[in-house]
Amino acid sequence: MSIQTTKELLDFIHESPTAFHAAMHACDMLEEQGATVLSEGEKWNLEKGKSYVVTRNSSSVIAFHVGEEVSEDYSFNVVAAHTDSPTFKIKENGELSVKDKYMQLNTEGYGGMICASWFDRPLSVAGRVIVKDGDTLTTRLLTIDKDLCVIPNVAIHFNRQVNDGYAYNKQIDLLPLISGAEGKEGDLKALIAKTLGVEEQAIAGSDLMLYNRMPGTIWGARDEFVSCGRLDDLQCAFSGLKAFMNGGHPKSVTVLAVFDNEEVGSLTKQGADSTFLEDVLTRVHEALGYAHEDLYRAIASSFLVSADNAHAVHPNHPEKTDVNNCVYMNEGVVVKSHAGQKYTSDGMSIAAFRQFAKKAGVPLQYFANRSDAAGGSTLGNLAMNHVSMNAVDIGAPQLAMHSAWETAGVKDTKMMIDVMSAFYHSHLTSARSGTITIED
Repeated sequence: MSIQTTKELLDFIHESPTAFHAAMHACDMLEEQGATVLSEGEKWNLEKGKSYVVTRNSSSVIAFHVGEEVSEDYSFNVVAAHTDSPTFKIKENGELSVKDKYMQLNTEGYGGMICASWFDRPLSVAGRVIVKDGDTLTTRLLTIDKDLCVIPNVAIHFNRQVNDGYAYNKQIDLLPLISGAEGKEGDLKALIAKTLGVEEQAIAGSDLMLYNRMPGTIWGARDEFVSCGRLDDLQCAFSGLKAFMNGGHPKSVTVLAVFDNEEVGSLTKQGADSTFLEDVLTRVHEALGYAHEDLYRAIASSFLVSADNAHAVHPNHPEKTDVNNCVYMNEGVVVKSHAGQKYTSDGMSIAAFRQFAKKAGVPLQYFANRSDAAGGSTLGNLAMNHVSMNAVDIGAPQLAMHSAWETAGVKDTKMMIDVMSAFYHSHLTSARSGTITIED
């Protein structure tokens, strides 16, 4: 079962080379299951027992299901993840000629990637293209489905320090080679137009990224590992999506929120630190026709599972992780804590999450950074800037986070889906501060 789930994950990632594709792919899966697609610019008419999905910027998506028995004392069960991963974005003037012998793409880094992992592997271009049709600007997804470019390493003969801690310069070392002497400025736009089947003059704008063309693989002496690009955080996004599609508690509104731009701080209109989640929850409440005070009651009883992958113990460097708050692949879902609240987990939310894990029969592991090392950040605490509820940070354990080729455990996606499904099938209430009641 875990192998089959992992294969489905790899298919999802293959179809999601950028955040735009991940959001649209999720929407397509939900719509196929019967969800109604909403627009933020239109009036919402909601019915109990129905599922809905809405996007912002074509790269963030929020889906929700209104339980059949929802009443004034309902709550929101929210799972949040993110669609984006570190990569390279093509600049507006995106082509550079080198002595009329080579043509490069002019890129800049998006997020904190491991630069060395991007060299000497087949890459291509994907993203969104804005097409002008009369007075209307329309978003079209683009995937150039061919090995289009490579970022070539400098031979060790010319860079003897490459194995001694070389500092890469993104403007010099990391520009991809796309064509030879016959290449000319405008070739990329022509290729985009041909791929989309539009005239070049119809292309009004774009957001284009590099993506790793290497297909994901299951490997290991007992097929226990999976490696692929963009596991962080599409593994969690996929898990949340599958759990959402498994249904929820009839007294709750189940919510899946998958945000863009986590890797660059979430400070965008479609990021976790935007009003997107707050706007959707407020509109759901208003469309159900309940009193405004009931919204605050609902949020007080609500719960957020912030899902973003965690650092597994590295076999070559176990000293990088805490001595006993450390985690391993294939051994359980990770609960993440931080005294400075970069992670939202606290005693109450961890206690509640343990109940969901017990219900699902899923083991838990616990992660904290070494006290003398700074850790990363995620999206849960940023989302709570706008709508505050009990929240826990979780993830699947992985190696080589932010590499172009990451590694995780084959069992972990299934365990993530199971514990998220148990959460969605629970009804939470908080009649007074400092209490949570969990109803199956």
